[in-house]
Amino acid sequence: MLPFSTREWGGASFTDALFTATSATCVTGLVVHDTATYWSQFGQLVILILIQVGGMGVVTMAVAIFIFSGKRIGLKQRWVMQESISAPQVGGIVRMTGFILKTAFAIEGVGVLILAFRFCPEFGLGRGLWYAVFHSISAFCNAGFDLMGVKAPFSSLTSYAGDPVVNLTVMLLIVVGGLGFLTWQDISTRRLRFKEYRLQSKLILVTTAGLLLFGFLFFLLYEFRLPQWDSLSPMEKVLAAMFQSVTPRTAGFNTVDLAQMSEPSQLLTILLMLTGGSPGSTAGGFKTTTFAVLVLSAIAVFKKRRSAQCYGRRVQDDALQSACAIFLLYLLFFLMGGILICCIDQAPLMDALFEAASAIGTVGLSLGGTARFSLPCRMILVFLMYFGRVGGLTMIYAFTANNRAASSQFPQEPVTVG
Repeated sequence: MLPFSTREWGGASFTDALFTATSATCVTGLVVHDTATYWSQFGQLVILILIQVGGMGVVTMAVAIFIFSGKRIGLKQRWVMQESISAPQVGGIVRMTGFILKTAFAIEGVGVLILAFRFCPEFGLGRGLWYAVFHSISAFCNAGFDLMGVKAPFSSLTSYAGDPVVNLTVMLLIVVGGLGFLTWQDISTRRLRFKEYRLQSKLILVTTAGLLLFGFLFFLLYEFRLPQWDSLSPMEKVLAAMFQSVTPRTAGFNTVDLAQMSEPSQLLTILLMLTGGSPGSTAGGFKTTTFAVLVLSAIAVFKKRRSAQCYGRRVQDDALQSACAIFLLYLLFFLMGGILICCIDQAPLMDALFEAASAIGTVGLSLGGTARFSLPCRMILVFLMYFGRVGGLTMIYAFTANNRAASSQFPQEPVTVG
């Protein structure tokens, strides 16, 4: 809200500042003002810092400060860190934090170098480097904030629809950021020995690859064969299909006008946004592992198995219960948010559901409604962004922390379902 945070002296209003700060910290990317034309360089720097802290995780950054300051990290801090990144054990958690920080900054640095070769000739050395830094961090942290409003307000990366360098770099940053810190560690230590990976890493990699491939084929074979995309060249259609299958993984960039997409494609984008990335990553959503556990459980039912299993391992019953609870919570808040926005602002239902999915999945994709919504609808999106970033399990634990486990059980009685 500081007066020099905006290009026009005076600063943003409280509600606009709250919305933007929430969107940046929760690495969502929904905006009520164009980032490039409304915020000054100081305001953009504040947004970038919030994106970095939100993407890496508040707990991760706090532990990093402890490490750099030389302070002793107690058992409680180690336990909190374990929970925040979904680590399997407390032991080695400080080394894990160091690995996360070094790997993240290294990947972002590579992204900056590649994007700088594209942006510096176009915008000049100083501005090009700033754009490269901003978009590399925003892509890796799955935030979706961009500075391309200098070309056209709220245009995102539409002017680079046919640019393979920008497309492929941003897509790789999004995917790598959304895989999760433990998956990085598996890849780093076990290389290409897939059989030695943790079951969680196997599920993340296979599910992520499956969702990306399905989305790419759908957009390429259906969406970009429609008449409204005839102006795109075959290469641009391939790149656009790839990008639109990657960006709903909670990134928020777009290279085509989403409002022109057909309703089936918008619905698929909503489903991909709700699924999101992986546990312990910079991405949001109810997570790929939740989706995988639910699918494996359904397969177990079809095959008359007593429990879900894959890769020679049995999935814990606790994981299935948590997956069901998380999925139900996300679905409930998503539908409630979309319906409330539709009722309050009389927005088209698909537009309202799209914005709600984008908020709770911490994605940032928009059909253009966010800037037009009334204050109550914006506050609904603020809540959904906060819930989506904090996570379903955290919310469950917060409200049930004082509930003790029951020492007895009621008798069972069969219930027919389906």
